[in-house]
Amino acid sequence: MQTTSSNASKHSSKFAPWMVKPKGISDCPNGLEYLAVLDQLFVEQQVEMTEVITGVEGENSYIVKNNIGEKIYFAQEHSDVLGRTICGHRRMFDITITDKEGNTVLQLFHPLACDYCCCPCWLQSIEVATAGGTLLGKVIQKWSLWIPRFKVTNAHKKVIFRIKGPCCTCSCCCGSSDVQFKLINPYDKSEVGYLSKYWSGLAKEVFTDADNFGVSFPMDTDIKMKAVLLGAIILIDYMFFETNSLQNRALLAAMLA
Repeated sequence: MQTTSSNASKHSSKFAPWMVKPKGISDCPNGLEYLAVLDQLFVEQQVEMTEVITGVEGENSYIVKNNIGEKIYFAQEHSDVLGRTICGHRRMFDITITDKEGNTVLQLFHPLACDYCCCPCWLQSIEVATAGGTLLGKVIQKWSLWIPRFKVTNAHKKVIFRIKGPCCTCSCCCGSSDVQFKLINPYDKSEVGYLSKYWSGLAKEVFTDADNFGVSFPMDTDIKMKAVLLGAIILIDYMFFETNSLQNRALLAAMLA
């Protein structure tokens, strides 16, 4: 499977065509039929020019695409200014995911939480539900001193996947390379996929927090869990890459001083 930055760059245009909805998919929440025929998703965060100019954190938005660059969904954050200003990436937020007609197909909810190693009882999570509010599953941060770890559960709290991250999640400081999280089968401990943040180039990495991501999973994964893995990518973005742009700007200023 290709996991390089070039893979991300070919999915970068917001003017890409929309994917045609597959037909004949049974036992599937409305709007998730696309996921039945996919084993990869690419998520492109949109650049907010107001945020770039003012430095004030705005509501995130994303375009979700398939492996040939066709758009599938649009995702929009809903949160308040006070939460974004004071709590940063730990803020409470909802994300609405819509199809090309603007119909809501998924809802994500992130509660106000911490992610410090000294607070193992108040770690981060994200819930993924249908448009009607039916829970599909959750992504839950596991306490760890150093390496990021998560469990991915279904609606019945059964662990379907585990996610293990790298020691360093800053691509700008780690050889200008992609950052990869492993998707692991919890029963035989085998690696069955990945979640990657793709290197976007120096200017974008330093001056914005807009990122490109990809997630790979087995084709026969339950459609509902594929939707939950989309939530995992968004949670990982907020936790590890929303603050990197501020850190990188400070690093660049120090280097140029």
